[in-house]
Amino acid sequence: MNLEHTDKELFEVIQEELNRQQSHIELIASENFVSEAILEADGSVLTNKYAEGYPGKRYYGGCEFVDKAENLAIERVKKLFNVEYANVQAHSGSTANMAAYRAVLKPGDKVLGMALDQGGHLTHGHPLSFSGIDYDFYPYYVDKKTETIDYEKLEKKALEIKPKLIVAGASAYPRKIDFKRFKEICDKVDALLMVDMAHIAGLVATNLHPNPCEYADIVTSTTHKTLRGPRGGIVLTNDKEIAKNVNRVVFPGIQGGPLMHIISAKAVAFKEALSDDFIDYQKQVVKNAKVFADKFIDLGYHVVSNGTDNHLLLLDVLSKAKMSGKKAEKLLDKANITCNKNTIPYDTKKPFVTSGIRLGTPAMTTRGFKAEDFVEVAILIDMILSNPEDESIFKQVKQRVKKLTDKYPLDYYKPY
Repeated sequence: MNLEHTDKELFEVIQEELNRQQSHIELIASENFVSEAILEADGSVLTNKYAEGYPGKRYYGGCEFVDKAENLAIERVKKLFNVEYANVQAHSGSTANMAAYRAVLKPGDKVLGMALDQGGHLTHGHPLSFSGIDYDFYPYYVDKKTETIDYEKLEKKALEIKPKLIVAGASAYPRKIDFKRFKEICDKVDALLMVDMAHIAGLVATNLHPNPCEYADIVTSTTHKTLRGPRGGIVLTNDKEIAKNVNRVVFPGIQGGPLMHIISAKAVAFKEALSDDFIDYQKQVVKNAKVFADKFIDLGYHVVSNGTDNHLLLLDVLSKAKMSGKKAEKLLDKANITCNKNTIPYDTKKPFVTSGIRLGTPAMTTRGFKAEDFVEVAILIDMILSNPEDESIFKQVKQRVKKLTDKYPLDYYKPY
């Protein structure tokens, strides 16, 4: 019996979500659309298997085939990022970061991470996150004028604080990160370098962004953003001892049985990411983001750092539309355009209100959007934000949104 007959209530919820995904322009930078092959692995019989431990060293019998699946994921991700060791069991980016910290730090150790209101992630030191509770985090900032990382001030702060670890990487930073410069700063203060590349992993995999594995002691990532895989995390390193520590921390330290169906879906995603098609896709992601940002600048908006090098941009909606990011998000959702409110550097509004929105191109590029389509989306966003009370404008925009989503259907979806 399938779900439609055994649980009609939940089946209808899933159908509603599918309809939402099909009919909305998805601009959340941390979201994407996986392939049908990944969905197939994700929903496979591997979900039935308990496999505590690692390939060849399990605590249960009957693991010979799930061992093959995990080994495929490990070997493929190592090839993808040119790295010696990989743990593919982390359930999420947050648990991957927890594993990385616990592998190299002791509670109370000093850590330098990007300020959360300027692009950093919750796990980079938020006081309510395990990271801020377990470790002594200090923030570094972007330059007020350029809105890019101020490496000189970062170095000065590192020399002053002398952290055990410096964290590079962000959840809302539109420019390339200089990992070599980070490593030089780390060496000056005898600190380890950790890179959280969750957002840019797909760009790194296709050489459109510098590879942090060349410089960092430990690298973490999610698998579901630009990497276009299932929801989950990975931890990478070239250090044998750190790799051993990571494995011990992940299991039995913070997780029990791994999600073998998710690990198999990760393996599929890594294979897809090794293809030439994936390189073309990532190039289009970056091209689309640049054109998107340029159009907003033409329309009179302040775009943080005056553009983007990667898959996302931060739009200061207060600069032209004179409204909060929270209000902009709600207005756009009403017009079937999905994004998220986001703080901008040196924001004057609270994190749940914000002066900006974050816009990403990976999901709709997967759907097939080209540069000219993102120009159209920028125009539609401006129409809504410039006419927040005009129902006729909303109606017109929704019609134009439908024209775009019908042009590039999610059925389920055709890979780029």
